[in-house]
Amino acid sequence: MHITLLGTGSAMPVPDRVQTGLLLERDDRALLVDCGAGVLHRLANTDVGYEGVSSVLLTHHHLDHVNDLLAFLKARWLAGEDHLEVVGPSGTKALLDDLIANFDYLEGRVDLSVREVSPGEEFTVAGFDVQSHETVHSVECLAYRFDGVEDEGTFTFGADGEASPAIARFAAGSDLLLHDCSFPDEVDVDNHPTPTQLGEALAGADIDRLYLTHLYPHTNGKHEEMLDSITAAGFEGEVGVAADGLAFEL
Repeated sequence: MHITLLGTGSAMPVPDRVQTGLLLERDDRALLVDCGAGVLHRLANTDVGYEGVSSVLLTHHHLDHVNDLLAFLKARWLAGEDHLEVVGPSGTKALLDDLIANFDYLEGRVDLSVREVSPGEEFTVAGFDVQSHETVHSVECLAYRFDGVEDEGTFTFGADGEASPAIARFAAGSDLLLHDCSFPDEVDVDNHPTPTQLGEALAGADIDRLYLTHLYPHTNGKHEEMLDSITAAGFEGEVGVAADGLAFEL
């Protein structure tokens, strides 16, 4: 399983981070997870390109996770790829229906397949076996666990949401956990974790590597401090800060 972080930023843009999106590849299969603003351009700079990705998995429907979704669909259509599968939580079909309705020239011209999944569900998309877990966020939001095949490792994407023992249990055994850590410790915030909160929730968890993503501008210049806080709070695995373009092979 090859994982490329296309966007590691948040709803507040910074020059070196676009909004949330990641690309999973295995053999000749590819899956786009979330499609925030800037992700389409990042995807266009990969070997697979937007033409080679026909499945999108959404964690939730906040703008910084779906901003480029319609532009992605149109770019594929213009490139002669009219099929797109979109999978996501409850409300995903209504989201796509509303988007398409506002651009009626696309109606009937694209082969759009939409599937909604529930918390705790196990399903397959683009050849990847996935488990879902609801996070603590301001809207329904799903974290996803991708279990590897044969000698592959396991990858968990924590999506947006507060740190919790439940997410630690969900990610247990993962070789890599990519988790929201939007703000440094001094920011009092709901629906997103601070480093100490995340470290406490993951203390003792069987997770090899943790990378922090969904980074707001408030974290600039504080990355090392944030990593130290996570370790001090009890997380024993390797920790790092995600960056656009960072790739992992599991």
